[in-house]
Amino acid sequence: MQPRLGAIAVVRHENRFLLVKRAKEPNANTWGFPGGHVELGETALDAAVRELAEETGVVATAKDYLTNLDVITRDADGAVLFHYLLAVVVCSFDHGAPVAADDALDAGWFTADQAKALPQSPNLQYVIDLCCR
Repeated sequence: MQPRLGAIAVVRHENRFLLVKRAKEPNANTWGFPGGHVELGETALDAAVRELAEETGVVATAKDYLTNLDVITRDADGAVLFHYLLAVVVCSFDHGAPVAADDALDAGWFTADQAKALPQSPNLQYVIDLCCR
């Protein structure tokens, strides 16, 4: 198994973040930012925008990288189940109303305080805190 590159789209509009409830592992049934795998020949900026549209129907423009996240999930014996390097991409909202699609169970806009009450995927609160500085 090799580490995989992924990108997540951080869209903040009218003081709310666009979040999705994940349908698949890792982190099924938790809320996080839309995102997924970076395809061969695709930049992480482009992947974040594409994954955002596929998962939510929302169209946005990639602005910049915020940070990178190492996400490594292990089983009880310590064997690696998932290993991702995620490029966190800040995007500006263009248009669209969020509708869960692709591998999202639900999608919606949440304030930072509302997000705290959700079952969160790892690093969600960390990224929100980075954005709210």
